[in-house]
Amino acid sequence: MPVYEYLCTQCGSFTEIRPMVLSADPCDCPSCGVASERAILTAPQVLGMDAARRGAFATNERSRHEPKLSGHSETAGKKHRAGCACCSGQRQSKAVFRADGGKSFPSERPWMISH
Repeated sequence: MPVYEYLCTQCGSFTEIRPMVLSADPCDCPSCGVASERAILTAPQVLGMDAARRGAFATNERSRHEPKLSGHSETAGKKHRAGCACCSGQRQSKAVFRADGGKSFPSERPWMISH
């Protein structure tokens, strides 16, 4: 069960372990018994997480506001991915396609099987 913080008007703040179903309901102060509303007084302890989990939370937070698109994003009106030959001004592929569907690289070095 999670730990919730409550703020009593007479005694101050206190914490209580309660089921999540009762998280929105007021809790009686252990000192004076007055019904107290839930308060968020301390920040969540995110730094206590391991680096992989903290990185996953950071990625989710970034993608919440600006999601990344996979593949070509022509439909979104943006450039192609990094290294795209048609947009980045890089040279075209040296591949030569044959009629049987195979391709070769005649201007490149062939693979050497032995020395």
